[in-house]
Amino acid sequence: MANIAFIGLGNMGGPMAANLVRAGHKVVAFDLAGAARNQAQADGAGIADSSVAAVKGNDVVITMLPAGKHVLSVWNEILPAMTKGALIIDCSTIDVESAVQAHGLAAKHNIASVDAPVSGGTGGAKGATLTFMAGGEAKAFAAAKPVLENMGKKIVHCGGAGAGQAAKICNNMILGISMIAVSEAFTLAEKLGLSHQALFDVASTSSGQCWSLTTYCPVPGPVPTSPANNEYKPGFASALMVKDLTLAQDAAKAAGAATPLGKHAQEIYKAFDAAGHGGVDFSGIIQHVRDLAGK
Repeated sequence: MANIAFIGLGNMGGPMAANLVRAGHKVVAFDLAGAARNQAQADGAGIADSSVAAVKGNDVVITMLPAGKHVLSVWNEILPAMTKGALIIDCSTIDVESAVQAHGLAAKHNIASVDAPVSGGTGGAKGATLTFMAGGEAKAFAAAKPVLENMGKKIVHCGGAGAGQAAKICNNMILGISMIAVSEAFTLAEKLGLSHQALFDVASTSSGQCWSLTTYCPVPGPVPTSPANNEYKPGFASALMVKDLTLAQDAAKAAGAATPLGKHAQEIYKAFDAAGHGGVDFSGIIQHVRDLAGK
């Protein structure tokens, strides 16, 4: 078992840290929010007074933070205090450029590093069923994998520094686009007098099949565990989908890639967010699609 520092105990980080405790690791945690620290302590983690204090003497450090600027700021603070030969893993979803910079900072301090953003939402974080998309050197990934396996069921080494973030951005662009497509199909079906169940029964076993339909269906009924059956409580909030689609557009611009559907999906989710629905699960975009149709 490892001695692990966990920095960032939000809706994702808190349950992830709790799973590490349950797996038998000694976890020292820190977050700026007192409520998050209290919950981590209730889950069995030790609580540090600061991020720097959290990392001292620990074998592995995990960060789960809102954006690239936060990751770089925290890593600049903690890397000099980390134990020689330790490993640092960032599970935040951030821009590729910041991830690469973070790896560079770690290298300057002779610390192995991995960028390992996640997919699976709060349910996956609580159930330890997340998918981790990892970037970094093979040796660092090999060291990180046993730790990540306590928090997820699928761990994929995507390549070098920043590759995990690249995979996450591409994956979530697919997700955002496909959820809008599924929502448009159900909205059209409603106008045509076709029941939700009838469309689901056909599309879920035909060429329209996709995760947004079969696992996260945006209408109540066909998939009992989808947020549509729980008043669209996240899950994965629409504001976070805006964040990820914006990261994808920034990356596409920097790389010279054409992503017209990704751009349009970003615009649709931004409008939904601007209308005050950022805290609604992203599958709730069907509400916006219906509004566009004048329903």
